[in-house]
This record gives sequence, structure tokens and C-alpha cells, in this order.
Amino acid sequence: MGSQGGFGQSKEFLDLVKSIGEARSKAEEDRIVLNEIETLKRRISEPDIPKRKMKEYIIRLVYVEMLGHDASFGYIHAVKMTHDDNLVLKRTGYLAVTLFLNEDHDLIILIVNTIQKDLKSDNYLIVCAALNAVCKLINEETIPAVLPQVVELLGHSKEAVRRKAIMALHRFYQKSPSSVQHLVSNFRKRLCDNDPGVMGATLCPLFDLITVDVNSYKDLVISFVSILKQVAERRLPKSYDYHQMPAPFIQIRLLKILALLGSGDKQASENMYTVVGDIFRKCDSSSNIGNAVLYECICCVSSIYANPKLIESAADVIARFLKSDSHNLKYMGIDALGRLIKTSPEIAEQHQLAVIDCLEDPDDTLKRKTFELLYKMTKSSNVEVIVDRMIDYMISINDNHYKTEIASRCVELAEQFAPSNHWFIQTMNKVFEHAGDLVNIKVAHNLMRLIAEGFGEDDDNADSQLRSSAVESYLRIIGEPKLPSVFLQVICWVLGEYGTADGKVSASYITGKLCDVAEAYSNDETIKAYAITALMKIYAFEIAAGRKVDMLPECQSLIEELSASHSTDLQQRAYELEAVTGLDAYAVEIIMPADASCEDIEIDKNLSFLNGYVEQALEKGAQPYIPENERSGMLSVSNFRSQDQHEASIHGLRFEAYELPKPSVPSRPPVSLASATELAPVPEPSYPRVTQNVASVPSVSSADPSDLRLRLDGVQKKWGRPTYTPSETSTSTSTSEKTVNGVTKVDAARDTIYSKVRDTAYDSRKPDAEIPLEKQKLAASLFGGSSKTERRASTTSHRAGKASSHVIEKPQASKASDKTVAEKTIVQPPPDLLDLGEPAVLSRSPSIDPFKQLEGLLDSPQVPSNSNHGAAGANKDSDIMGLHAETAGSGPSSGIVNPVPTNKNDLDLLSGLSNSTTNNALGGTPTAHSTQVSKGPNTKDSLEKDSLVRQMGVTPTSPNPNLFKDLLG
Repeated sequence: MGSQGGFGQSKEFLDLVKSIGEARSKAEEDRIVLNEIETLKRRISEPDIPKRKMKEYIIRLVYVEMLGHDASFGYIHAVKMTHDDNLVLKRTGYLAVTLFLNEDHDLIILIVNTIQKDLKSDNYLIVCAALNAVCKLINEETIPAVLPQVVELLGHSKEAVRRKAIMALHRFYQKSPSSVQHLVSNFRKRLCDNDPGVMGATLCPLFDLITVDVNSYKDLVISFVSILKQVAERRLPKSYDYHQMPAPFIQIRLLKILALLGSGDKQASENMYTVVGDIFRKCDSSSNIGNAVLYECICCVSSIYANPKLIESAADVIARFLKSDSHNLKYMGIDALGRLIKTSPEIAEQHQLAVIDCLEDPDDTLKRKTFELLYKMTKSSNVEVIVDRMIDYMISINDNHYKTEIASRCVELAEQFAPSNHWFIQTMNKVFEHAGDLVNIKVAHNLMRLIAEGFGEDDDNADSQLRSSAVESYLRIIGEPKLPSVFLQVICWVLGEYGTADGKVSASYITGKLCDVAEAYSNDETIKAYAITALMKIYAFEIAAGRKVDMLPECQSLIEELSASHSTDLQQRAYELEAVTGLDAYAVEIIMPADASCEDIEIDKNLSFLNGYVEQALEKGAQPYIPENERSGMLSVSNFRSQDQHEASIHGLRFEAYELPKPSVPSRPPVSLASATELAPVPEPSYPRVTQNVASVPSVSSADPSDLRLRLDGVQKKWGRPTYTPSETSTSTSTSEKTVNGVTKVDAARDTIYSKVRDTAYDSRKPDAEIPLEKQKLAASLFGGSSKTERRASTTSHRAGKASSHVIEKPQASKASDKTVAEKTIVQPPPDLLDLGEPAVLSRSPSIDPFKQLEGLLDSPQVPSNSNHGAAGANKDSDIMGLHAETAGSGPSSGIVNPVPTNKNDLDLLSGLSNSTTNNALGGTPTAHSTQVSKGPNTKDSLEKDSLVRQMGVTPTSPNPNLFKDLLG
């Protein structure tokens, strides 16, 4: 580079490149680059660096990054260089930032403004550099900032700018299709651009658009065909030729687009036949690019509506590919043949010997592609040869991923085209034996289902022969060492289900084999579970048939071992086996019917068999069952769930704006049992109390009546999920993908051409006399027989068992839960000086206790007034927590619960009565050990108050006279 003097770089940079090229190890190369990084860090931070030097430093940074080292310390200098007015420096800066940065880098925001300015530049080279940066650096969020300017550049006078503008819009479509959806018409207009380069660039976004929505662009078929015809006739400038092929990449892109537009559309396909046939005739197959165009023509012919002449031309090209000595061309020929046989299956017979040559080729990639071809062309006449070849290849390879794929294909072909039951069982045994645990568990389940259901035919004898053949083969295989776990599961299930069905093998022999399997694979709980279940089936079938069951000693020891197993599943299976062997024949036949693995299970969701038991229980006085939707006032799990969700919303982050403080309501709100989880508010008495590590309970008078519940902030919950980790659920939406219809229809004319086509065999490179007899037999077995694909349905009467579950919901009403929560949160007050030790007797009558009201008056210096007292008094007796509060208040050391006045008159009387008492009762300055109660002014006033109080309600039984005397003075 530097020796020619073309770039004017310094000798230091050239020595760096030379030393890296001569490095003998990666460690030596890293040492050289790290020294260069230290040098650049020191020099790039120097002040007043000449622009020529800075340009070289940026190029050296690019070189460091290309070698895999970090040069992030110089990114900002590359960004600064994009702001330079000099064209060379600006282009160098754009080149560096497109290599250094990605679309989500933090420095992108510093380049957007520069790009916007450069897109308006008069120098088209600067505009092209900016468009290059747009394709690389602009992300979805910054597309709107440059989109209008890029659209304006579609009409630029320079074709290079128009081409890069199309590329930028295509990039925008790939990043955010919605941002340029309204600009699709611009792509159509640019398709008619005078410059072939702009037209060729437009084909790329149009291909993506047509892939998503074919029908919207059907009107462009004529235009695409016209362009392809002009290209094929060499009407484009010579500068677009590549290896003497006229614009081959434009041809390939146009053929891809025509394949999409002509799929399943006869009218659109007819417009393409002529130009595609011309390309088949004129295309040069001596170069790789010419073969690439021919291969794309074959793909187009296999996708559009079939035409006999085009299919024949494609077959000739495939023959040339398969005759070639190049493995690449053979690979293309096998792939093209696999595409073409979907439209015309008879094509493969013309190339049978070439396919066999590829099958025996040492190139593993070519061999795998040939197996894919054979998989597509399998039918009843050649399934045995193809599957045997695939199994032999599966045994020879070590690639587990491809071995799994081959195994699944062998199973699928065996299920569809099995010529006999015996061959099917033997094939499945080979697959399981050699593929091992790589076989998908679904394959094992499908095999068990297929054996249980048969081949879907009405002939029961054929199904019985299939099962007998499976049992015989599995009894021979079960003794082999190191069998795969999945295969053993199938063996145990088949032996347990059908081992004694035909009576050829005794039950004791099969049970002994199953016990040996369980003992040999003692570390695999799944195999032991299958084995013990198979034993239970065999013993059950023997008991149901009335035959005597003699349990072998090894079976008895196995049952004893599993009964003490750490696995509860194995324990349950062992106990079930012991229980089944102790039942009579009738019960066992009902529990374990023979050959009923595929029978539908009818489940009685209403449990009608319990009707008699329920009626007897009701006659004896049992409570009837109350459905959940008819229950009221009872706690259930759903209530706790709603409470957890509410608490989760309380403790979660809130993003709404701050609300104005709500005015305090100086009254006690009503308490109603709106929800079973809403606890009654516990008012805080005005006398002093000692609290430790308990969240403060707000005063009832300042609480909002619409949101009254026990505050549990900071208190650990006793039921449900923890308070501190509320769960939040989220829903996800799934997007549906719109697929393009790729089904190809075959014209009736396709079937007539081959009656007139030559019957000559494949023209091999060897004379017929030199073809080995073995290869001729293999070709006859692969491609001979009927040409029609005969596919037998794997199962025509798949019966899926209905999985139902009995869910018996029991009412769960925990009345003590609310009380426990309240007891945990109510803080015990100090001993009440007014309580003289005699417990108060609760009154269950709906009236209000006036003495309780007097006690409440002494708790607070002010009696709140509210218009909703009537509702509170009406709901008092139905409130569970209210009952608990009364019970708690009756003890000698419990707090006094304020009763709620029943009406406004009672409130006025109590207000007057409260004003006559001293304010220092409990409402003054609180003290912990001294509380003074002032007496009334005289005895007359006290007697009047006594009479007023007695008019408020029923006097409770056995009041405390001493307390009454102290209160009224």
C-alpha cells in the first residue's frame, strides 16, 4: 500500500501494518496492537493536532478495531471529523463512525444533526456519504428526523444519490415498516427510472413487500416481465455484464419476484412462460453465474403454474448439473430435482442412476441432500430400500442433531408406507435401538398409540397380528444390555397391555422378564414405574380371566422394595398392585378392562352416584350443600385472593399525579359487611397507650368513610401470599403472522407430456455394459414400480382420550381468621380505672346498651355527628368484628369500644350529657398513670341525666351499681 505511495500514509503506520502481517502468533499480534493503542491514546489527546495527522490516527483506530481490540477512546474524534467541511475528512469520519458505532450507541445523537445538514448539501458526494451513514446508524426512533429529506432525494439529478436514497428507504422499511408504509408508491415510480442501477435497487424493497402481500402487486407482472426481457436481450449497458452475463443479479432478483407472483395464478404465469424459456435457451452454463441464473429459473418453474415445455427444459438443465464432476453443481442438481418433483414426480425416474451415485458419494453434504430427495420421493414400492439406507446412514454418523432428524423421518415413512406389520415393528426396533434416547418421546407415544389402535382398518386380525409380532420381537430384545430408556418404556407398555393377549406366552414368563428389567435399571424410576404398571396389568388380566395367579418371588421382592421407596409414585403403584391382586375377578375386570387403552372415558361431573348417600345424610339432619355463588357472609378463597390483589395495588408503585388532601370527616362512619375480607375499623382511644413496633392506626374521625379497613402496612400477613411481595400478573399479546399461499397447482397438460416423451433411460457417463448389476437392482427398487405416490394414512381413527378432572369445591369459611387478625393488631390499653373488676354482661338484643354509650362518651371528649349513624346501628349486630369487639371489651383489661348512637335524638341527648361532664375525663393531656373523673354539679342534675339515659334503650341486665354511681356523681 505505502510502497506505491497511493494513500500518503506515514512510515510509522506502514511499519505497523507490516509488523502485524509478519507476526508469527496471536500473542505477538496482540502485543503489537496493544502498543499501538497506547501510542494512539497519548497522541490523540494532544492539542492542536493537524487534520492530516488526525485523519491518519482515525484510520489506525479503524485498523485496531478490525483486529478485534477496543478503540472506544477515539470514537468522539471520529464523530468530530464528520463535522469537518473538507470532503476527504468528512468521508473518513463517516466511514469510521459507521464501523465504530451501532444504531443504539450514545453518540448517535451527536451525528443526527450533521446528517440532516449534509443531506441538503450541494455536493452529491457529501450527500452519498450521509446516506451511507443513514443506512447504518439511524434507528427506529430517529427515522422521522431524516425521512422527509431522504424522500426528497428520490428526485435528485444524480443516479447515485437516487440509488442510495432507495436503499435508505428499504432500510427504514426493515427497521420500522409502519414508518414508510405511505411511501410504497415511490418504489413503484422508481421501477421505471431511466438508470438501471436505480431500477435494480428498487427490486430489493419490492421483493420484501411482495413476500408479505402478493395480491397487491399482481398488476406489476407485465412490468417485471418486460424488464427481464430487456435484460436477457442485452439492452443494458455493458458495464452491467458479469462474466459475459447481462446483469445476472438483476435477473435472479426478477426471477424470485416472478416466482412469488405466479404461484397458483395461471393467468400471471402465462405471461412469464416466454421470457423464462428464452433464458433457458440463451443462458450460458459454462460459468458459475450462468448456472446460478439457470438454477433460479428452475426454482421459478417449480413455483409458478406448471408448463410442460418449461418442465422439460428444467429437467435437461438438472441432467447437466447431475452429470457434472463438480460437487457444487451436483448439489444444485439434487436440490433442483427435489423442488421439481413436487410438480412432476416422474422426473426423478429419468435420473435414478445419478441419484444413486450421489447417495454413495463420500461428500457428506451431498449425501444428506440426496437423502432429503429420497424422503420426498418415497412411496409404497420403494419405502423398504429408502428406510434401510437411511437407518444404515444413521448408524454411521456421530452428529446427534442429524441423527435425530433421520430417526424422525424413518418413523414417519414407516408409519405412512409400511408394507407389512412385521417390517414396521422391525424398523421401529432398529430406530429405537440405534438412535437411543435421541428419539423424541412423542415418537414413542405415537408408536404405542399405533399399536393400540392398529392401522385404522376394520380387520381385527391384522391388528392382532401386529400386536403379537410386537410382543414376540420385544421378548427377544428385552434381554439385551443397555437398551435406551425410551425403547424400554415402549417394551414394558406393550408387554403389559398385550403380552398375554394371544395366549402364546405365559404370564409368569413375562412377569419374570419385567422384574429383570426393573432390577437391571434400578436407577431409572421411569422404567421401574412402567415395569410395575405392566405387572399390575398382567395380574389383573389373569384374575379377570379366572386363572390362578402365582406371584414369583422376585416380583414379591420388587413390590416390597418399591413399597419402601423414597418415590411416592413408585410407592403408590406398588400399593395399587397389592390391592388389585386381592380383589375378585368382577371387580378387577371393571377396574382394569382388557384392551381398553384407547377407549373413551366417560366422566360424571355431577357425581350422580352419590345421590343416595346425600339423601340419607339429609334425612339424618345433615346440612344441605350450598353452592359457592349462593353463599353470603362467608369467607372463601376467592375473597382472600381479591384481598391480596387489593393489597398488591396498595403497595405497588403509583404513577398518577398527586391528589389534593381529602377533608377530614369528624364522625364515625358506618361499618358494613360489604366484603368478607374488609375488617372493622378499630378506633384509637384518646387515653395514652404504649405501642411497640406496630404500625400506627389512623383515627376513625379523620378516615374516609368510603375506604375504611384495618391498616396492615408493615404487618406480616398470616394467610395468603406475603404482604411484602405482591404478585402482579401481566398479559402478553401474540402477534399472528400472515403466510403466503405457496401451493402450486398442476395443469392437466402436465400428465400428457410424459406419454409422448422419450422412454430412454438416464444417459449416464458409463456405458450400460459397465453399470454394475447391484446398482441396477438398487435403481429398480428405488425408482421402479408405480409412479403414483401411495400414502397410507397413519391412523384414520385416532381416538383421543378425553381428559377430565373432577373438581369438588368445599366451602371454606374461616370465621376465626378476622378475629385473629384483629387480635394481632389491636394494641392492649393500660388498665381502665373506671372498670371495677366486674365483667359486663353482653346483650344480644338489637337495642343499644346505654351504659356502653356512657363508657364510649368517657373515651372521647367530643361526640362526632354524622347523618349515617342509622345505617351503622342497623349493621352493628351483623358485623362479625363488632361482636368480637364487644367480647373483647367485656374483660377487665380490655379497651372500651365506642357504640354508635342509633338516631339524631339520641345523639343530641348524649351531646348534652357529654357537655355536663368534665373535659379532663380522658380528653385532656394524657398521662399514663393518673386519670381524674370530675363529678356532676349536683344530685338533681345527675338524676335528670339518669332518666334521660334510661329512655334511650333497654337497661342491660345486672348493671354495675357502683360504676353507675361514680359516673353520675
